[in-house]
Amino acid sequence: MTARGAFAPAILFGVLLSLPALPQDRAAPPAAFHRSDYERPLSDLELLGKRIFEDRNLSEPKGVACESCHDRKRAYQGDNRSPILGVAIGSRPGAFGNRKPPTIMYSAYSPPFGFYKDADELGGRLRARGGQFWDGRAVDLVAQPSVPLTNPLEMNNPSADAVVEKVKAASYAPMMTAVFGPKAFADPKAAFQRIAQALSAYETSGLLTPFSSRFDDTLRGAERLTPLEARGLALFLDPERGNCLACHAVKPESKDPADWLFTDFGYVALGVPRNPAIPANADPQSFDLGLCRRPGLDTILPKDVPLASLCGAFKTPTLRNVAARAPYFHNGAIATLRDAVAFHATRDSDPKRWRPTLKSGEADAFNDLPSAYKANVNVEAVPFDRKPGQPPRLDDDDIDALVAFLNTLTDKGMF
Repeated sequence: MTARGAFAPAILFGVLLSLPALPQDRAAPPAAFHRSDYERPLSDLELLGKRIFEDRNLSEPKGVACESCHDRKRAYQGDNRSPILGVAIGSRPGAFGNRKPPTIMYSAYSPPFGFYKDADELGGRLRARGGQFWDGRAVDLVAQPSVPLTNPLEMNNPSADAVVEKVKAASYAPMMTAVFGPKAFADPKAAFQRIAQALSAYETSGLLTPFSSRFDDTLRGAERLTPLEARGLALFLDPERGNCLACHAVKPESKDPADWLFTDFGYVALGVPRNPAIPANADPQSFDLGLCRRPGLDTILPKDVPLASLCGAFKTPTLRNVAARAPYFHNGAIATLRDAVAFHATRDSDPKRWRPTLKSGEADAFNDLPSAYKANVNVEAVPFDRKPGQPPRLDDDDIDALVAFLNTLTDKGMF
């Protein structure tokens, strides 16, 4: 386990260093930077990012904004009112993704994508961590916007230049020149980087990293967990029961909420059931292989990490606001939070609960992966170290306690 504290300060500092400096002699039109009470904490750059984030004219055709799939009331994830559970619909009719849009809350703390030594393992094995999206395809938050803005299944712009022209024509365009100077749009490539910078500034703002949950208040000494919630926390931390912190890393000795991000930003193959509602899954030979198909991975893959070993692995999400983010997992295959917890507990002890049954009478093990990659699924770590028919590490009462605890991680204003 590598907790957040090892990454965050360097991440945020590194992002700042990678961005172009802002002009020092800018005059901001007062009307352009009008703020609601909710927006009052935002800097001018963050507010500009919020305006871009909310602009429904930035898709082709118009009608879809970043917020369409990253809704504040759903912890900055969503589906753009898709009729298919678990995946979003894009700006064009019938354009569906094959993954659930991830939350962007607390994504500012994710390190740049790369391979990091796992300090808790003998020899310091290299493991993929960080980046943005389920497969880390954007190295950081500044690189992230170009993917949805130009993806045909999402906002469908033909190019980054087309996005720049739309922002240039927007009502908030004076904010761009106020923040970045009169030549903000002069070079389309640089202008798109400025748009990405503004979006990433908003996504790193306090509105998306509020640390305002009941659990945060308990860390500060202003609240107390109920007995059921406290039992759930104990199970979460217990390496012989829930063992949740093995992937959803925290620093149990710390009272700083920022040390409780509930993710190690790593990648793991969980063997999540196939979601038959995803249109691409109508083809039985179609599989989403996750990390091993990350664009550009071959150019940075360490020599001692086999590419095939990464197939089926997806980024571990934060559990902050998890109660507001149904359905669950990268493919939205499981509808409720309780079932998501139960899946971890009984995936191996009761496999028929989660997967179809073969003619042989056995469960179709890890049915959303080709046979060649099923061995990548984690079957050794607690609570996955069970065989069919064995008692699970967590019973129904334990699952209820864990769900009660996870509900304390919801920031104020998410519902």
